[in-house]
Order: sequence, then C-alpha cells, then structure tokens
Amino acid sequence: MHPTLNIAVKAARRAATVINRASTQLDLLTVQSKSPNDFVTEVDRAAEQAIIEVLRDAFPGHGILAEESGESGPDSEFNWIIDPLDGTTNFIHGFPQYAVSIAQTKNGVLEHAVVYDPNTNELFTASRGSGAFLNDRRIRVSRRTRLNEALIGTGFPFRKFDQVDAYLAMFKELTQKTAGIRRPGAAALDLAYVAAGRLDGFWEMGLSPWDMAAGVLLIQEAGGLVSDLSGEGNFLTTGNVVAGSPKIFGQMLPIIQAYRPAGMQA
Repeated sequence: MHPTLNIAVKAARRAATVINRASTQLDLLTVQSKSPNDFVTEVDRAAEQAIIEVLRDAFPGHGILAEESGESGPDSEFNWIIDPLDGTTNFIHGFPQYAVSIAQTKNGVLEHAVVYDPNTNELFTASRGSGAFLNDRRIRVSRRTRLNEALIGTGFPFRKFDQVDAYLAMFKELTQKTAGIRRPGAAALDLAYVAAGRLDGFWEMGLSPWDMAAGVLLIQEAGGLVSDLSGEGNFLTTGNVVAGSPKIFGQMLPIIQAYRPAGMQA
C-alpha cells in the first residue's frame, strides 16, 4: 500500500473509533439541521477533527476540504477531500449504512481513496494506477452486460427539490428497464459497492465533492466509468454523477440524459 494511502487509512480508522463509540449512545446525540433533511451531529465534527489531526501531522503542507469545517490549510498541489460520516441520517437512526470517506487529489486529479464502513469493518482503498481493493482483495466492477439484469444504486434528491420531477422520470424508466433500484442512503458506500461489483451502476444529482471523491477513484481503478450527466468528467464540480461497469454505464447514461431539463447543470 502506498505510504500516503496508509496515512489515509489510519485517519479513517481513527474517525471510525469516534463513530463506533457514539453508535452505542444514539439517544444522547445532539442533532442539528444544516438545511432541510441535512443533519450534523457532534460525532460528525469529532470524527472530522480526528481525520484532520492525522493528516495534518503527516502532511502539514497539504490543503483540506472537509464537509463540516470547509477549506483549510495552505495552497498546495495536494488536497484532501473528507466526509467524516457519510450517511449521517442513517447513523442517527441506527440504520447501519454509513461510512468514512477520504480522498486525496494532486493538482485536481484524484490520487488516493479510502471508504471505510465501521459496521462491517470493510475497507475499500485505491491509488491511481494501482487498482482498487476491499481489505486485501483486488476488486473489479461487475461483468454484467444487460441493463435488464443490472442492480442500480441511486440517491433521492434531499437537499434541493427543484429537479425532483426530472429525477423521478429517470427513476421510473430505469426501474422498468433494470433488475432493481436500491437507495441505501450513503453515496460513498454506494460508489464503493459499484467498484466491488455489488451494484452494476449508480446515479445521483446534487452531491458534494466529499460525497463522491473517494468512491469515484475506487470505480475508476476497478475498471468502471464515471461521468457527469453530459458524459464528461466534471462531476466533482456539478455534483451530478453517473457511474457503472462499462457496459451498464453505456446503457444508463442515455436514459438519464433524456430527462435532463434544458439549462440544468450537467
């Protein structure tokens, strides 16, 4: 494992310790609303601080973009993108589908990724050019080629609802043309599941960079494809992502594009 990735894994496990300790006392949590249906707890903030402390100790010259604390650190060619607890709503309800997500970029290009599920102790990792792994096992996207046999992940719009009709149209057609749609509620894990072949594809709109940065690199290193709604690579900017194994991605994208409203950011 690359030394930088080792540090990211250490940071993710440190955050998971915070999360696991709090998961046994959910009734004591203080929950705040950042916006409608978007929650934060002291666990999110404590887990994020644990990650930042590990990264700052190892890489004091790197920049950081974290969900709760925003941008910090010096201008650098190296930047970390952190979601300390992806799936906070699941977490506060005791629904065991959430993860720690950490990615590093170099000059804007994804280089290292960690998605860690503290419930299952599943550690998804990737470094550019070195493949993707689940714990110590190499993973690949699924070999499924027919959309009507594919299991697809998604995330419902929950922060802003101005595109919900377009989303529901996409959802309706894909539901009719696939083996099923799943919405577990933690995009980082959904993307990791695509990389591991558990899901054949995934799409969501209105995400933030920390929701998907690590998962995107996992998929790319596992042999999958990722784009924004126009088929380009601006997903971290637009917040809209389509991903999957090459065959399934190619069949999903035109369906999703057909319902993209005129003027909607790709």
